[in-house]
Amino acid sequence: MIDISPSKVVHIIFQAREGHIVSAELSAFIENLNVDEQDHLTAIAWVGRGSFDAEDYAEALATARAEKTVPTADYLMGMPHLAENLEAGLDALGIDVDGEEEDLL
Repeated sequence: MIDISPSKVVHIIFQAREGHIVSAELSAFIENLNVDEQDHLTAIAWVGRGSFDAEDYAEALATARAEKTVPTADYLMGMPHLAENLEAGLDALGIDVDGEEEDLL
């Protein structure tokens, strides 16, 4: 279903929680993802904030690809509650965020 490693998303969640302290690192990490991973990251965030239901993930992904107008890092880092949206998105998609966090630590 998703074409980005959950561990990468959890890494971004950790960095986003740190806020401005690691914003350059977060931006660089997102920019270094391939285009497909960036699109999936956006779709996950949209599912997490309630713009799309988990069942409509394919539509969220298609919309992310079609409506991209700014660099993904800039868009996502400007999103309020990015960490919470990504976490909720993974959870809605049936991915065990706590398990991924434990593996990352």
